[in-house]
Amino acid sequence: MSLLLAQVEIREREDTCVADNGFCPDWIADNFDRYVDPFFQHVLLTVVAMGIGFAISFSLALIAYRKRWLINPVTQVTGVLYTIPSIAAFFLLLPITGRGFLTATIALVSYVLLIIFRNVLTGLDNVPDDIKDAGRGMGLTDRQLLWRVEVPLALPEIMAGLRIAATTTVGLATLAFFAGAGGLGEQIFSDITFKSNVVTAGVLCLLLAILFDIVLLAIQRLLTPWMRALPMESRRRWMLWRSGQTVTGTTPGNDRTLTVS
Repeated sequence: MSLLLAQVEIREREDTCVADNGFCPDWIADNFDRYVDPFFQHVLLTVVAMGIGFAISFSLALIAYRKRWLINPVTQVTGVLYTIPSIAAFFLLLPITGRGFLTATIALVSYVLLIIFRNVLTGLDNVPDDIKDAGRGMGLTDRQLLWRVEVPLALPEIMAGLRIAATTTVGLATLAFFAGAGGLGEQIFSDITFKSNVVTAGVLCLLLAILFDIVLLAIQRLLTPWMRALPMESRRRWMLWRSGQTVTGTTPGNDRTLTVS
């Protein structure tokens, strides 16, 4: 009998909390499953937009790196796309692509182009000239120099751009429901006055952004092992070794000669 009364009391307290639009942990636990599908919709939107946006902006950056006159036009076009308000972008696309995943993806891609393009270009421009000269002196072609030396050394800036773009896309994807693409934003606005609903969906968005940042940071560390502790001279020798060349020099703080082939 006492157990039954306790359950009734808990239910009444929960109903009161919901009626007051408060923060109700019991309600969140009982209704968490309604956030699972929107969460994975949000993940899909972010991953697809990031993948397409990276492919486009990385290609544009490589072309502009060789043909410098393209930098200003590409920057201006991607800058204009970036300044369009997100909700306005969704509504501008609706008459053309209709409601759904495609419209949301196009809009989200347009917002990552400028971020990634500028970071890729900055990373390539920051590769020291002496490293590039050393590569050319060892017989590397421009293509080999780009992929074996310049792009690997530019990875920190490239990955930084990806991390910024990922967190930005997670936030903008909450508005994708205006285009009919679902996501956590749809769940938030379905009952925006209910604190438990808003807090749950909002925290999931925050955790997703943190997760993407951690994953991209881990990938960066895997792809750039020389960045953990090596000074620039050691990093230069490591990159030349990766290009298949013989490297001769002295180790930092040591008079011994290092030869790697």
